Amino acid sequence: MAENSSKDVAQAQFAKLQRANDAKQAVADYEAQAVAMREKTARLRALRLARDGELAAAGKPAPAAKRGAKTKAARTPKGTLADWIKAREDGGHNN
Repeated sequence: MAENSSKDVAQAQFAKLQRANDAKQAVADYEAQAVAMREKTARLRALRLARDGELAAAGKPAPAAKRGAKTKAARTPKGTLADWIKAREDGGHNN
């Protein structure tokens, strides 16, 4: 293979510098978004706490926090397995 020309070396160095600058810009954008999210969260938390404080002062209960989907109530057995088998036999079931 032929030796790398100075033009190829310069282009490679430029591309490397450009990738480094792009990476720095991406990190800066990510950090700026994180700061904005934290500021928004703090603002909304302050508004929520103020609203809850006003409701508490007025004597109204604070709204309940919604937590996930509702779960089904566990069914409690009404009898034992032996009772169920006995009831089936008495009812005329053969199996």
